[in-house]
Amino acid sequence: MPTLRECIADAARAKRALGHFNFSNLETLRAIVSAARAAGVPVIAGLSEGERAFVGVRQAVALVRSFREEYGHPVFLNADHSYSFEKVKEAIDAGFDAVIFDGAQMSFDENVNITKQCVAYARASGRDIIVEGELGFIGTASQVLKKIPDGVKISSDFLTAPEDAARFVRETGVDLLAPAVGNMHGMLEGGVDPALDIAKVRAIRAATPVTLVLHGASGNSASDIRAAIVEGVSIVHINTELRAAYKAGLVRGLEANQDDLAPYKYLKEPFRAVEKVVAEKLAFLHAPDVDRRQTSGAL
Repeated sequence: MPTLRECIADAARAKRALGHFNFSNLETLRAIVSAARAAGVPVIAGLSEGERAFVGVRQAVALVRSFREEYGHPVFLNADHSYSFEKVKEAIDAGFDAVIFDGAQMSFDENVNITKQCVAYARASGRDIIVEGELGFIGTASQVLKKIPDGVKISSDFLTAPEDAARFVRETGVDLLAPAVGNMHGMLEGGVDPALDIAKVRAIRAATPVTLVLHGASGNSASDIRAAIVEGVSIVHINTELRAAYKAGLVRGLEANQDDLAPYKYLKEPFRAVEKVVAEKLAFLHAPDVDRRQTSGAL
């Protein structure tokens, strides 16, 4: 079975992207794995600090490992958006395949120092753990929003500068970089999020030796995301759309089974809803590099 590092490298070479999907319960994880197996592609399952607290850090590792071993399919586990070295250490010690230290709201120097500490701990673990750093604030909430989150700036002057990205990668030794390129966590109500700055993606990738990660992709247009992949993004995070699909499916399941108390009956609807979203995203992210001017619609 290929390693996560090998899967990322393969995606980068092919101008495709691995899908990263968050989960906070068993049926969502089952839906992610089911869709990935049907598509025949690797997938990353992630948990934020809040999701890890709910699922359990070691329990998440055991769940993902059980699917990987039973099906022989490349399913990887990522500690998404950790805001302290202690949370990164906890995930590494538990057996996560990848970790993200999110110091985007810190000063540049503090972000570098803690990210370096995370990289050093991962390297000393004896396992090939992928470490991602973040540079540029894009918000924190994976939900449907009425407006752009406070503190998030999408004009070019406020996005991650290529020279800062190069210095950050050089000084920290991270394997992956998540820059601010016009993206944001969550998705705007009733429409597509502001356009990504594809020129910025291209410039950052040219300035750094590592693969780029696009966070907050739920509300971006398919054409923007495809263009970002072509220019150097090899992992795309989707969370808000999964949460929305799960909730809508749960409502349908409860309405259709009002007299039934068996969870496995009314939870079939949210499972199917999440599986459908993941399948659609994976088909797009792993599609051959067609003329992106013909690609439209929202992811």
